[in-house]
Amino acid sequence: MKIVGITACSAGIAHTYIAKEKLEQAAKDCGDTIHIETQGTIGTEDALKLEDIKEADVVLLAVDVKVTGRERFKGKKIVQISTDTAIQSPNKLMKKLHSALNVK
Repeated sequence: MKIVGITACSAGIAHTYIAKEKLEQAAKDCGDTIHIETQGTIGTEDALKLEDIKEADVVLLAVDVKVTGRERFKGKKIVQISTDTAIQSPNKLMKKLHSALNVK
């Protein structure tokens, strides 16, 4: 499964980056491809490319605040969760995504 997404916490510091790391590891463990953009206090990092978004099966938003650029995902399946969920249960989340999208 190809996943793109954004992480952004209310402070824009620690949870933004921890959530990204946890999601990337969980996706890797499932054999998925993932590209996560962060939107934090220092701005946007690892910005998603339009080609990545186009090829994605799902958009995963692990956010606690409003993020910029949501219009890029028009027509895509979007799953939005909190950064806490991404940090505390990333493997469970990936299993749910696989189940919801009928991916084995």
